[in-house]
Amino acid sequence: MRSLALAASDSFLLARRNLLRIPRQPDLLIGFTLQPIMFVVLFVYVFGGAIATPGFDNYADFLMPGIIVQTMSFGGFVTALGLADDLGKGLIDRFRSLPMARSAVLVGRTLADVVTNTISLAIMIPVGLLVGFSFGAGPFEVAAGIGLMLLFGFAFSWIFALIGMSVSSGESANAVGFTVIFPLTFISSAFVPIESFPAALEAFAAVNPFTITVDAMRALFLGAPAGNNVWGAVAWSVGLTAVFAPLAVRRYRRAVAS
Repeated sequence: MRSLALAASDSFLLARRNLLRIPRQPDLLIGFTLQPIMFVVLFVYVFGGAIATPGFDNYADFLMPGIIVQTMSFGGFVTALGLADDLGKGLIDRFRSLPMARSAVLVGRTLADVVTNTISLAIMIPVGLLVGFSFGAGPFEVAAGIGLMLLFGFAFSWIFALIGMSVSSGESANAVGFTVIFPLTFISSAFVPIESFPAALEAFAAVNPFTITVDAMRALFLGAPAGNNVWGAVAWSVGLTAVFAPLAVRRYRRAVAS
């Protein structure tokens, strides 16, 4: 129990360190504050009039759950870029020499992502309300949706942690991350109904974790039928964490041992 308590203390200390670095890196600050707002404005006012969304009062109601889920997953870029930067500067080697839990470096990074994702969410919801989005569900369902989004973002933070520990620079982490995430977000129900896709892409989109999570968010935020999407989104989030967290830790141990 004492070892767990020390590991938790180390993790929170490094999470604080990662958060304190963000104001000194304006590009990261813009990434989880202004960029999501830009996505909302562009899609609602540029593409919204050309996209049919049967069953929804307006395009903003259809769009906002997808944009928010995308933003939660993109929050992991902070982890990938930070780890790649620390690795390149030799800070990972310095952490190895300190009397701290080895898991604390990665856990601290992913916990910091939860905080930045919460900040993004606090910005996105008012912006959504301004462009026409409205909650159709009760406060319990909305709170459950927020929790589910943070869980999904936490799962993707571990994917980005693995990417950050596997590349040689922040630029490489950025390139690999976009290559992985962009196809998943756009071949999903985040921005358009998947029924408009060609058959092969529709089949892929139907099992895409983004589609399942976005549809779950629409159900929780708007009061739409949920089916198995909520449990499916939880299963994807837990499964991704269970797979990529050990892989990231293993990669970190190899990095500090070399």
